[in-house]
Amino acid sequence: MISKRTIIGLIVGSAIIAIGGYSLILHIGTITINEDYVVAVGNTIPYTIPAPKDTSQHMKIVGDAFDLKLSSPENGLQIPNTSYKNELILDWTHLEDGETRILIQNTGNAELSITGELIRSSDPIWFTYDLMVITSGVVIIGFSMGFTLRKPKGF
Repeated sequence: MISKRTIIGLIVGSAIIAIGGYSLILHIGTITINEDYVVAVGNTIPYTIPAPKDTSQHMKIVGDAFDLKLSSPENGLQIPNTSYKNELILDWTHLEDGETRILIQNTGNAELSITGELIRSSDPIWFTYDLMVITSGVVIIGFSMGFTLRKPKGF
């Protein structure tokens, strides 16, 4: 006969394994990030976007005045440190696997609005994290199965 503790452990462990498996599937491949950020006057924001080959990126920057420096891997989009006013729309494609580095500094008198759709590679640490979640579910099931064992006489 299975005890209540064992049934509860099986349900909880199975739920944790299911959550870890679903998360593992989500973290395979590329991740689309919809960016909506505001930069205060005088502040600088760096972006590092690791992405695989042939991924397209889009970013729109709206503000009074700002400086921008962008470098994409290989012979992709390269913009030296340049000043801009009002609005800038950037569309580029990664020609090689690698990181795009963007440095934006608000040099105007009002806040700077950054919006965009960025496609990036999944971080390998998430794979490890998801495996740890799945393993913890297996451990919970293992401990709960210990409650079904009969205790020998004398205990």
